[in-house]
Amino acid sequence: MNKRILFCATIDEHFTSFHLPYLKWFKEQGWEVHVAAAGYLEIPYVDKKYHIPIERSPFKTKNIKAFKELKEIINLNDYDIIHCHTPMGGVLTRLAAKKARENGTKVVYTAHGFHFCKGAPFINWFIYYPIEKTLAYITDCLLTINEEDFTLAKNQFKAKQIVHVHGVGVDTERFAPILEFHKLVLRAEYHYENDTFLMFYAAEFNKNKNQQLLIESLPLIKKHVPKIKLVFAGDGPLIEHCKQLSKKLEVEQFVDFLGQREDIDSLLKMSDIAVASSIREGLPVNIMEAMACGLPIVAVDNRGHRELVSHNVNGWLVEKDKIQVADRIVQLALNKSMCKQYGAQSRKIILAKYSLNKVLEEKMIVYKNVMDEMEDVQWAVH
Repeated sequence: MNKRILFCATIDEHFTSFHLPYLKWFKEQGWEVHVAAAGYLEIPYVDKKYHIPIERSPFKTKNIKAFKELKEIINLNDYDIIHCHTPMGGVLTRLAAKKARENGTKVVYTAHGFHFCKGAPFINWFIYYPIEKTLAYITDCLLTINEEDFTLAKNQFKAKQIVHVHGVGVDTERFAPILEFHKLVLRAEYHYENDTFLMFYAAEFNKNKNQQLLIESLPLIKKHVPKIKLVFAGDGPLIEHCKQLSKKLEVEQFVDFLGQREDIDSLLKMSDIAVASSIREGLPVNIMEAMACGLPIVAVDNRGHRELVSHNVNGWLVEKDKIQVADRIVQLALNKSMCKQYGAQSRKIILAKYSLNKVLEEKMIVYKNVMDEMEDVQWAVH
């Protein structure tokens, strides 16, 4: 009988965006792979997909229904491993798996950045900290993706295992630097002039991602670098607000709102730098992809960005201040050799720790350690 694993998250896009290599790996090892999440996407390498009405907010009544459905699915399928992701996916799944865990199912939870962290609002600590602390008691392996979360979890939580892994990994073949000639070809294809300084940010338009800060820095940047373009990829509730802000500040001609995109790799390869203004991050994939493409980074200082950006090595960490943001961007725009040097360092950092192959190796060790605790289970790693 095949071994069986269930992956759970709030929405199914989480798996198509970040976890396909891991679903594929389990299929290659002969596992039966199930996924439970809100949404109706077709996900490769999955034997069975369950639509569960999980909501991001802990106060939504639909989560009661989602919990009951998850519990039924778990009790029905006799899983060997359940691996849950996202805050509400992690909460509901671990509660629903309590009985299964008593019968030998191993429960793994990846914290993609705790909502409580240094500098987070008190309400985040009040709501999420006691939940995570309590649920750690019914977690066989808690995976953290940055040093700050790992240290906190090791000191304050009681999961059976607590492990630091380097995120979800980056495909360093797809996300890779290109020759200057190919960059010019891409720019022509996307209708950007060769001498325009392109700044790129891929993120949902929401309060946390804080795109307004970058737009507010543009009037300062354009005084020194007249040919600039801030390119946004993504959609979200605040996109219209950001468009109106760019008009109000009379910089709309310097901003492109591209919406949701599937060609992030090409957009990165033709850019000069990547920027990031988010207030809170766990370990941001958008920055890792930019670094893999050999771009220098200007990012607001937070725990996730600190993991990736080494000050004065591959970019700079800045305060949430438009003047600081503008100063660093102008510095790179006026110094091509620095841009190139920092970009090369970005690529080195990714290859050293964050490539998909390296993170997959880390995860394989985690899964093996979890399964080694189970009796009469044969584990084959190819």
